[in-house]
Order: sequence, then C-alpha cells, then structure tokens
Amino acid sequence: MTTILKVYKTNIEKYEKETLRLEKAIKGLSLFRLISFLISVIVIILLANEQLITLVWIVAPLCILGFASLLIKYNKTVDRKNNMRLLKEINENELLRLENKLSGFPTGQSHLEKDHPYIADLDIFGAHSLFQLLNRTTTESGSLLLAKWLSESVPKETILERQQAIQEIKPDLEWRQQFHVAGLPFTNSQSNYQKLLKWFESDKQLLTKQTKYLAGSIALAITSTVSGVLFVINFVLDGWNIYLLPLLVGLFISSQLLRKLASFTEETIDLLDQNVQTLRGYLRLAQTISSKVFESKKLKELRSDLNQNESSAANEIRKLEKTLEAFQIRGTKKSMGNAFYGLLNNFWLLDIHYIILTERWKHRNKSLVEPWISAISEFEVLNSLAGFAYSNPDYMFPEIKDEPYSIRFEKLGHPLIKPKNRVCNNFNLNGSGQITMITGSNMAGKSTFLRTVGVNLVLALMGAPCCAKSGQVSHIKMFTSMRTQDNLEEGTSSFYAELKRVEQLLILIKSGQPIFFMLDEMFKGTNSEDRYKGGVSLIKQLSELNAFGMISTHDLELAKLAGKHMIVSNHSFNSTIKDGAMTFNYKLTDGICTDFNASELMKKSGINILDNIENLN
Repeated sequence: MTTILKVYKTNIEKYEKETLRLEKAIKGLSLFRLISFLISVIVIILLANEQLITLVWIVAPLCILGFASLLIKYNKTVDRKNNMRLLKEINENELLRLENKLSGFPTGQSHLEKDHPYIADLDIFGAHSLFQLLNRTTTESGSLLLAKWLSESVPKETILERQQAIQEIKPDLEWRQQFHVAGLPFTNSQSNYQKLLKWFESDKQLLTKQTKYLAGSIALAITSTVSGVLFVINFVLDGWNIYLLPLLVGLFISSQLLRKLASFTEETIDLLDQNVQTLRGYLRLAQTISSKVFESKKLKELRSDLNQNESSAANEIRKLEKTLEAFQIRGTKKSMGNAFYGLLNNFWLLDIHYIILTERWKHRNKSLVEPWISAISEFEVLNSLAGFAYSNPDYMFPEIKDEPYSIRFEKLGHPLIKPKNRVCNNFNLNGSGQITMITGSNMAGKSTFLRTVGVNLVLALMGAPCCAKSGQVSHIKMFTSMRTQDNLEEGTSSFYAELKRVEQLLILIKSGQPIFFMLDEMFKGTNSEDRYKGGVSLIKQLSELNAFGMISTHDLELAKLAGKHMIVSNHSFNSTIKDGAMTFNYKLTDGICTDFNASELMKKSGINILDNIENLN
C-alpha cells in the first residue's frame, strides 16, 4: 500500500509541474502570436504602400501560414495542459479511494433496485458504496455496464476471462490512466447514451428518396451555376441578357426547396451536434484501445469488435465529425452561420447533400455502433477493476470452483473499511445444507461481517479481486434480507417486508438453484415469543431444504436450540468490559456469544438497570 501511495503522489507532483510549465508556454505562445500578427500586418501595409505587389503576394501567404502554425501549436499545448490537469486529478482521486473518502464520487443511486436479491443490503450503490470505490468509467454506457456486473451473475468461463483481462492491464498504469483521461472531457450527462441510440432509430427522411433528391439538386445546381456564370460573362460584355431568367428560376426553385426542408435541416444539425459530442468520447477511447496490443482472449475480442466489416469505429466517427464541421457552417436558430455558406447553398443545395451524408452514415453504421459502444464500455469496466486491483496489491483473485456450495476465505476484510481500521477473519462454509449462525453483542460486528462476506462474493463473481489473502468460491447466487424497512407509500411494515423477502428466498431455494443466503436479525418487527417461534421454524425449514447460508441474531436461546439439534454451526463476536469501558476485537470465534453488553450500554444512557426484576414491587 505504501508503494502504491508513493506512485500516486509522485504522479501528482510530476503532472502538477508539467501543468505549470505548459501554462507558462501558453502565455509565451499567446504573446508571440500577438506580436507575429502585428508585425505581419505592419510588413504587408509597408509593402503595399511601396507598391511592391509581388512581395505582398509572397509575404501575405507566408504570414498566414506562420500564424496558422502558431495557432496549431498553441491549441496542441492547451490540449496537453488539459491532459496533464486531468491526469493529476485522476491520481488525486486514487488517493481518495485509498483512504475510502468516497463522498465526491458518483453514487450510482439510480441503479438501486428495491426488490433485487442483494444490492440494497450490501452497499453496492449509494453513499460510501462499492460502486464509488470501483467506478472509473467516463461514459454513461460504461457506468450502466459496471452496475450490471455488480448486479448479475455470469458463467464461470466469463469470470475467468475477466480475471485474465484485468490482470493483463493492471500493471500498465500509464496506459490505463491515458485511457481514463481520453473519455473525461466528454463525460456523458445522464441520458445522452439513450439519446444516441434513439437517434439511430429515428426516421431517415431523405435517404429513402435520395435518388429523387440528388437528381433534382444536381439538376438545379447545374442550371443555377451555368446560368449564373453565363449571366456574369454576358453582363460584363453586353449588359443585361437572356440568362437572367433561368438563373432566377433556378434560384427560386432552390430557395423554395431549402425553405421546405429548413426545419428538418436545423433539427438534423442540432441532433448531429449533440450525438457527435457523445461519439467523440467513444472516439478518443477507441483510439486509445487501438494504440495497444493485447494478449488475453477477452481484450483481443473487444479490440476486434472496434474493426468490423472493414469499418473502423475511430475512422467512421471521424467521418461524421467532418460532416458536422462542414454542416455547422450553415448555422441554425441557436447558432450563427456563415453568409458565404448561404450563397453557395442557394446554388448547390448543400443542405440536401449533408442531410443525405448524415443519414447514409447512420444507415451504414447502425448495426455497428452498439457493438462498438459495448466493446468500449466493457474496456471501461475492466479498466475500473484493473485500477481497483492495482491500488490494492494485497487483494487476490479467488479460485472459482466447479462444485456448488463452497465458500472459503482466509483473512477476509471489508474493502469499504479503511485498512488501518479493518479487522480480517477467516471464513469457511462447505456443503449443501450448511448454515452458520453468528451471535454477538451490540456493535460487535455481526452485520458488518455478513456484509463483508457478501461484498467480497459480489467482487469474486464479477471477476474482480477480493479483500482477502486467499479464497475459493463456488459459482453461486446470493440472496439477503438485512435492511427491511417500513414503506409508508405502499402501507407495509418492516415485518411484512421481511416476510416478503423470506418468501422470495424460499421460492429461490425450492427452485433448485445454488443459493447463498444471509439473514440479519430475523423477525425483529414482532414480539419476542413469535420471533422465537418463527426463527426456530424458519431455521428448521431451511435445514430441511438443504439451504446454504448465514444468519445473525441477538437471540442466544435461538442459537443454542439450533446448535443443540445440529441444525447450524455457531460462531460469534464478543466484547469485553473493563473499568466501565467496552472494547471490541471484531474477531470471529467458534461457539455462541459469551458476553452481554446491552445492559452496560443502557446504563451509560442513564437508565437505572434493575438487578432483580422478578422481585419487582
């Protein structure tokens, strides 16, 4: 960890120094550009005053070329400075993640599903969540895919392919961070990705009649251009002439056609602008992917998806960029246009040609864009997990076992707890029908341990490294019932909500799927007698169904009874009280909890605890 910390701090210093150097260079180039412009103007004026026209024709283009080259160099320097600034920001964010300071990162709250088998209970999304710790994506589609990986199980072969891909790019910090930076300037706002997909599905109004429109526009362009040239020639030689009429007729028909299409043209430009902005992010990411050669099967496949049917994602998006750049000269109600474009448009009907070019691009690439985006998004998620793995070199990739119902971790910890506060435990549960019951005093760590196991299983089964020294896990589905709450809108109590979760669990287990369940404080929303009776009954039923999982409880009588009948194996977290102060070691031990601290906690809250309740008068 210390080495990784040093790497990020060194990078921050390096990029900060480079940013300052480039800022000075930009100021110098700005001044030099201004001086060059003034000198060029003065020289051209002096030459013109001396009537050295030949020299003016030689010097003026040279001055323009020189000024243009300075402008290009200036823009490149600005881009490089922005790149350095973003690299510094990325390394600063990595330091925040190392310290588990996650409040400034996107929470992924929109991905929360109330009825999902486990995400609401394990801090997968929301404040201080696993999503915040892992997410290094820049596109909306990348964020959606990461959320999907956190929420869905995949076959063992897919998990192993992901592990291999992550391990390949994990050490290449420079490439990974350049890949991350490539998309940052184009970070998608919410729904831009969906707008892009809808744009591809929208009607192609001119493409279906392109022969008619192209033939008509070409005929009008030839008529107007030839009539215009002949009119000018004859006007210069003879004054007004017969070519004025066909010129006016051609321009009138063209203007009427352009007016008819004006609303659709402006809509096309605006949508093209919005979607090219989104596609530019994918373009920069695709270019960074194409710059590297990969060895693992998964990364090779993803890279090849960017070059399908001799169509390169980067080349195709660049073509659309060029169409937009030319089309934007026209202007819309939202932006100023170039008057020269308007003149040429009346003669050559440029609007029609650019609309058809846009619609052809959409038609040609419609079936390719989704695979491009899918491949780039998967690269983003793999890059996120590789960044997580690099920042935590002590984490390991668990072995994915073929046989079901097996979980074994050595020195297992919670990745969302700071390393200096983290206490690790061994955990081993093997075989269908095995149920572990965790007892413990208040605040001893029962619920946190359940979440520790759950979060690491999520990591393992998505292909990421786990916060453990070693591990073996079966390919298994997870189900939890830990944070059931009242729902005023639906009129349901926490007790009823818990019953619904238990009902879902029983249905899943009866379906025959390998399920690992975690229940925290069963039936806490009802009276003690019903809670005890319901708890014993459910544990017995789960045992008869050969269920596989963990239960935490405060109820020692429940744990004793279940352990006595060999229905569960008992483990516990304990606390000690010395001189009125409670201490917790958060270590998992065999057997039922042996200490009680609730009374001590109540005393500290000002409650006078009675020693002999049975003799109460």
